[in-house]
Amino acid sequence: MGKRGEPLEVRDAHYPSMVQIDAYGNGGFRFADMSHRGSLMCVPSGVYGWAPTSFDEVTDEALAQILAESDDIEVLLIGAGDELKPFPESRKGPFREKGIMVDSMSTGAAVRTYNVLLGEDRAVAAVFIAVEDV
Repeated sequence: MGKRGEPLEVRDAHYPSMVQIDAYGNGGFRFADMSHRGSLMCVPSGVYGWAPTSFDEVTDEALAQILAESDDIEVLLIGAGDELKPFPESRKGPFREKGIMVDSMSTGAAVRTYNVLLGEDRAVAAVFIAVEDV
């Protein structure tokens, strides 16, 4: 219960800025002096909690926000979990049409690459499947 016995309001996780990911593992991520349990989507409008928990759940619907913010994205990194899983060529068409290169890799590699590209002020977006072990 919240203040004065009111029910707690649960909001979708959102941080209104792109920031580097400080750590990952144990089922979540640390960034901006905060922690988040679960997967993440990092786009120009900010960092969001993201529903997929496995690479098989990375559907077109799960990636819709990337296309919605495509004017400010040149590279999409997909952190596929513990191991490399290629993003199917057959699904890259809508991203290519918007000028977005898609690259899939393990979550650890995607976090490191995202941080480098963000540090270089590149137009990068990323989705990361949370992993337990690092």
